[in-house]
Amino acid sequence: MSSGPKKIQPADLSRVSRYSQKRRSHKTEIELFGQPMKNTAKNEFFDSLPKFLKANDLKEFINEVAIARKAQKPFHLLLGAHSIKVGLSPILIDLIKSEIVTGFSINCAGVIHDLELAFFGQTSEDVQLGLEDGSFGMVEETGDLFAEVCNMAHKQKIGLGEATGRIINEKKAPNRKISLFATAAELELPATVHAAIGTDTVAQHPTFDGAKVGEASYVDFRILVSICKGIDRGGVVANIGSAVLLPEVFLKALTVARNLSKGKSRLTTANFDMIMHYRPMVNVVTRPTKNAGKGFSFVGHHEIMIPLLAWGLKNRLA
Repeated sequence: MSSGPKKIQPADLSRVSRYSQKRRSHKTEIELFGQPMKNTAKNEFFDSLPKFLKANDLKEFINEVAIARKAQKPFHLLLGAHSIKVGLSPILIDLIKSEIVTGFSINCAGVIHDLELAFFGQTSEDVQLGLEDGSFGMVEETGDLFAEVCNMAHKQKIGLGEATGRIINEKKAPNRKISLFATAAELELPATVHAAIGTDTVAQHPTFDGAKVGEASYVDFRILVSICKGIDRGGVVANIGSAVLLPEVFLKALTVARNLSKGKSRLTTANFDMIMHYRPMVNVVTRPTKNAGKGFSFVGHHEIMIPLLAWGLKNRLA
């Protein structure tokens, strides 16, 4: 008679097969990226919009960002990694260097794409094809670079975001000028990374250290709490393409900020995405702003909506 099922043991990831990024076909290359507009002085386009519904909302949101920045309040971005994949990095970097965007928060997938673009000029792969033979996400260089980031964060007791920027700059990655993290590190602006173990390809690698990832991501969570103290006193936050993780993290960070800093809340929020999701709507747009400000929602493709937003912001803050 059987004594019962045997306890299932964790898989040995030291046995996985990896390969060089040079052998991988890529869906995203920096030559295809968008670029910031050089002349945003003319406002005929925004003046020509109908004064109804979302056109009015967009102009009102841009005005709220302008008010916040003129008062030296933060304009913080919550980013899904898709915003990097579709070539928005140069446009977002331009907003950072123009002192319009004051920092950003992103998930681990954003770190992966930013690292690959900075070092290789390419990122993103055919998931279906790689899944069929078990090669999806198994690029050796990416796993090793991420491990270096985590080791630095652990040794220096800093967050994942800051460590990512430092690695890219210290190693003089050939495309570091289009790296969000390298730019933030150079300007000493906050770039926080919020990890969920097992959601990203780096967790498949034998070099992945969950303890170091969690430790560094927790540093970044506490940094986001400090940022939320400023957001909650007249600042602005925009969620761009994160359907679950960043809206959840933001809600908790804002809760802690309000717990630590009692006072009257006032903030403006917005969600930009291709479709409407539950968590961004309640955790970014409605719950934080109840009796405390106003939330906006804009539906559209990032590669169109974010350059349009950037145009409006630079025009308004010129």
